[in-house]
Amino acid sequence: MATQRPASPPTPAELAGADDETPDRDGAYPRLSDQQIQRLAGHGERRRTRAGDVLFEEGERGHPFFVVLDGRVAVVADRTGEARVIAVHGPRRFLGELGVLTGQAAFYSAEVREDGEVLAVPVERLRALVAQDPALGDLILRAYLLRRELLIGLGAGFKIIGSRFSPDTRRLRELAARNRLPHRWIDLEEDPGAEELLRGLGVSPDETPVVLWHGQVLRNPSTSELARAIGLPAPDKPVDVADVVVVGAGPAGLAAAVYGASEGLGTVALDAVATGGQAGTSSRIENYLGFPSGISGGELAERAVIQAEKFGARITVPAKATALERDDGHYVVRVGEQAITTRTVIIATGARYRRLPVPRLEDFEGAGVYYAATLMEAQLCAGDPVIVVGGGNSAGQATLFLTRYAAEVHLLVRGEDLNRDMSRYLAARIEHDPRVDLQLGTEVRELEGDDRLEAVITENVRTGERRRLAARDLFVFIGADPYTDWLAGTVALDADGFVLTGADAGRAQAADPARREDVHHPSLLETTLPGVLAVGDVRSRSIKRVASAVGEGSMAVRLVHEHLAAAHHPSAPVAAVPQNRLRNGTSAGA
Repeated sequence: MATQRPASPPTPAELAGADDETPDRDGAYPRLSDQQIQRLAGHGERRRTRAGDVLFEEGERGHPFFVVLDGRVAVVADRTGEARVIAVHGPRRFLGELGVLTGQAAFYSAEVREDGEVLAVPVERLRALVAQDPALGDLILRAYLLRRELLIGLGAGFKIIGSRFSPDTRRLRELAARNRLPHRWIDLEEDPGAEELLRGLGVSPDETPVVLWHGQVLRNPSTSELARAIGLPAPDKPVDVADVVVVGAGPAGLAAAVYGASEGLGTVALDAVATGGQAGTSSRIENYLGFPSGISGGELAERAVIQAEKFGARITVPAKATALERDDGHYVVRVGEQAITTRTVIIATGARYRRLPVPRLEDFEGAGVYYAATLMEAQLCAGDPVIVVGGGNSAGQATLFLTRYAAEVHLLVRGEDLNRDMSRYLAARIEHDPRVDLQLGTEVRELEGDDRLEAVITENVRTGERRRLAARDLFVFIGADPYTDWLAGTVALDADGFVLTGADAGRAQAADPARREDVHHPSLLETTLPGVLAVGDVRSRSIKRVASAVGEGSMAVRLVHEHLAAAHHPSAPVAAVPQNRLRNGTSAGA
């Protein structure tokens, strides 16, 4: 029997009335000061508006940054379909959300409800202005991040219609969720209006999944097709040879992109799925330096992307690296049919979640078995009993997050000590949380259910006692395997497939006759190939923490500078070369 899921929460505009101004919500809808508006006015133009005018449409890209000077403007989702007012803005409020800064298509339309006036500022001028006015930049960015979160929670944006059992549906939903794109999933199995909607579109259920986006029907689009339709950055081959290509855009890769671009290196960053990596799926990171109240992995990633692009880094998602090759003193990173030539490479591809070795696991993946605990999964399991498997920080963060949505949360840990692999602050909160049923020394043995998960059979590893736990959702966090298949035969790997660096790489190099032509003294993060470095979770012996990954990413840029300096001036001491080198001869700052 299907679980009744709660409807989307009412928007502030719906609570206040469709034409009443939306109250501010934790800084999502702030007012600009007179001084801030005056500064913006010097970079834009004033426009008179009349009721019924549309300032920008859902799906539009590159629209200006609008400030309401007089009158009222409504933000409307799905204006040409089941129109829904998300917010109403009055004087001194600004429009837009995160897509304005990232170049994505608008996820809603802006309609003038009351005659007035707006200020339109081109986005490029806005970026230049906020670079000189950090207070204004922080105000806008915070509001945009909060608005993106609200849109996701409300199910605004595009619609994905498909079966929970379809691999293609799961593929599209993963792209949307991991990239934090506002969307709504219409489940063929549980949504009573799904088939009627499909009939109206002239689509049969066996032709799904389909994506509905500002009047278009995309029939089972590829990952790249959906990404381009929404406005994710398309693959962009550099005009000439890049200084560094960063493969992977988790915390380590994003840090490398920020520091590389800010120090004047021609920087290209790629990721096969989404920015943020595994950290991007964390609902709350509470022990990251500088964020005493914690920060979600998604917000951390969004901030890093905007920061990297501000300095000129080119970030492309999704773009899966398929091979690393050498070419006349340079390296070539292959992305599908495209080849990107670069002087150096930073490998930051991270690792993929391990799967439980239990029968029928594949039957329930996407239908009760999940490897991330984001808002999307939390909404799916609202009111359900859930199980989390794992003893590390990811499992702990997911457990505490899910207690806000699930009927009950069982945490299964194979080991006997929760503090062995989990940070103490997380372990203590879990041990004292009455909403969590902590079971140490316990493993999953069987999964039960027909078309979706219904129960899990567990076993105590000491006593052999088995127990049946009713659960419609199972979250698995039991470690990860490195993404290194694309590196086969290029750099040396350890027995588990992680990339060897530093002294370990040097020993592997010396022991392998085939690598004698590459004999060098690998720096701390350098692999068996000179100028190819590895950072973050993909690196052998790395510390699996966000902070250490960020540190390695930034450190790698220093080592890239040293490699480039040595290659350009082989006899010159490295210390003689400025570390914040820019091609135009200026300095990049601290």
